[in-house]
Order: sequence, then C-alpha cells, then structure tokens
Amino acid sequence: MIQRMETEIEAEAERLRSEGKFDELATLAVTSYGPGILGFLVSLAREHADAGDAFAQACEDMWRGLPRFRGETSVKIWFYKLARHALFRLRRSPEVGRRAALSAISECAARVRSQTDPYLRSDVKTGVAAIRAELAEEDRVLLTLRIDRQMSWNQVAQILSDDADPGEEQELVRVAARLRQRFQTLKNVIRERAREMGIVDAEPDVDGR
Repeated sequence: MIQRMETEIEAEAERLRSEGKFDELATLAVTSYGPGILGFLVSLAREHADAGDAFAQACEDMWRGLPRFRGETSVKIWFYKLARHALFRLRRSPEVGRRAALSAISECAARVRSQTDPYLRSDVKTGVAAIRAELAEEDRVLLTLRIDRQMSWNQVAQILSDDADPGEEQELVRVAARLRQRFQTLKNVIRERAREMGIVDAEPDVDGR
C-alpha cells in the first residue's frame, strides 16, 4: 500500500513538473512527504525548534529549486537530501535558519509542522529508541531512513551519498554495500547495549525489514 501510494505521488509529481506547475508540485511534496521528513529532522536535531526551522528551510529550498529539478531522482529522495543539508546549514549559521519564510510554500509548510509536532512531542524515547538517540548523528540517520522510513538500500544510498550521481548505478551499489555493513555493526552495538541495560532478552527489532 505504501509503495503504491508513493508511486502515485511520484507520477503526479512528474506530471506537474513537466507542465511547469511548480507551486502545485511543491504543495504535493510537502503535504505528502512533509510529516515524515519533519520526523526525520527531529530524530537528528534533538531539538524540535531546530528541526522545525530546518524543515521550513528545506521547503523553501525545494520550492525555489523546482524549476531546475530535472527528475534525476524521485522528489521524495531529493526532499530528504534538502532537509539534511538544511539542518547542516542551520547548525553552521543559526541566524540563517531563523529568517521568516516568505515563499508561496511557507503556509503549507507551517500547516504540516503544526499538525505533526504534537505527535512527535508525544513520542517518548525509551528502550532501544533511547539507545539509538545516543548514537552518532550519521548512525541515527542510517537507522532512521532504513528502519523508521523503511527505505530501500538504493534510496538510503542516494540520500547519504552527496557526491554520487543518482544515475550511476554501480556507485550506488557500492555505497549501499558499505551502508549495509555499517547497519549490521549498529545492530550488534544496539543489541549488546540493550542486554547490558537489561532492556531485552532477545534481539531488539532493528532489522529494518
């Protein structure tokens, strides 16, 4: 069901892109993928305010970049990459991320944020989630994309490979292989930490299947 919905969203996005209807395309992307991307940013930023500011900036970047977007990758993957970079920029220059959004997409982004925030704030991190929260950011990114967002290894590789050409299949395969190895290592780390804390007797559910 999720995959079919995503396929339909991307088909509609491609139609809007080809017709030059960028405001409609931006609205479709934010309403369809916004809640998941905001949750992704919260898992990285730790602070809801920073995640919200980065989300608003990512929406702005996406809206402004759509006329140059050629569909080399899916809108979803591109949006996630923009969100990740928006958070990095916010950390380097906090004042940049605090500027008020003025584009046509800002109202839609604010609406998604207001509807999603209460759910995210109620998500108390306990057990394995608490262990994950202590990991390095790059490891949290990997686990969030693979487990929480249930992305394929190819999609994860596209988001985390800033230098890889999305059309270069062999390079993405190599990146995905390295990420899979790292993922296996993280599973062992989480499993061992969970046992030390007495959280679980069996293996924690970190397979991402």
